[in-house]
Amino acid sequence: MRTELHVPSDLKFLNIVENWLLGSLEVELGDHVDWPKQSNRLRLVLVEAYSNVVRHAHRDQPNLPVLIRLELQERDIALEIWDHGQGYDLSTYLPPTPEAKQENGYGWLILNRLMDRVEYRLQVNGRNCLKLEASLPEVKPQTPTLSGREG
Repeated sequence: MRTELHVPSDLKFLNIVENWLLGSLEVELGDHVDWPKQSNRLRLVLVEAYSNVVRHAHRDQPNLPVLIRLELQERDIALEIWDHGQGYDLSTYLPPTPEAKQENGYGWLILNRLMDRVEYRLQVNGRNCLKLEASLPEVKPQTPTLSGREG
């Protein structure tokens, strides 16, 4: 399954973006995925990626569209977030450390912890692409347990 969403660079559309992503995946995967756990994971990743585009790449330019693509094969997802900003030079990234007390830099850390693969490409046909990949684990069927004692 492949689908995409074009959305303005405005945080008021965040709920629409979340519902599109999670709704698309749930329609395709049904009850084969632990939705309470996976939806929280994917929601955090999406909020971080989309809000970074709105706040940094497209700062004060809500007319610039954000393109979000979703591809699903089996339970492997690939999510791409495309922006028109100047891009971010990852060679300047400094991971946050407890003693530094820095305010920024946690997003990249979060994305890399929650996803299996994170890739960022600068200026591909005038846009930047953040690609996030993960394999969603299948729900394990629960085995019945004895609820009472034999006497």
